[in-house]
Amino acid sequence: MMKSIRKWSRILHRDIGFFFIGTTIVYGLSGIALNHLHDWNPNYTVELKNFSTKIDLNKEQISDSKIEQLLKDIDAPGDKRKYYYPQEGVIKIFLSGGSSVVVNTSNGEGQAEFLEKRMVFYQVNFLHYNPHNWWKWFSDIFAGALILFALTGLLMVRGKNGPLGWGGVYTIAGIVIPILFLIFL
Repeated sequence: MMKSIRKWSRILHRDIGFFFIGTTIVYGLSGIALNHLHDWNPNYTVELKNFSTKIDLNKEQISDSKIEQLLKDIDAPGDKRKYYYPQEGVIKIFLSGGSSVVVNTSNGEGQAEFLEKRMVFYQVNFLHYNPHNWWKWFSDIFAGALILFALTGLLMVRGKNGPLGWGGVYTIAGIVIPILFLIFL
């Protein structure tokens, strides 16, 4: 009986591992990125560019052609989406892709914030946030498979390295450490 359980544990453990290797990498990479949100922006690189312009961007004189000329002058990526004046003497221009430009209309001093998606991290974080209902269900299946993966791993090995030997010690340590973090943090 136990031999049959070990045999099926190996088969399930192997097949689940192979099937979900890509998903495991997605969640592993995005988990690392999301753990360090206070250190960096895992989704975008941000480039700030200070500039000066002589183009008259006052509310009374504004036109789409003036905004387009400014964007061309500062090599702005993306197209103008919309603009507004958040306060007297300041125009804020939003660009496609999330970038923006702010200009002091009285002296022409401005700052552009250009965003660019980070390769790989943007995509894996997108998936980590469960962007669609079907992905949510796939993620739930993956979570269940991780539980099954852990249980089959526990049942595969016997003897001094199995759950009644060192494997059991490691298992208990792996359960106690998260509990200690919950208690003391």
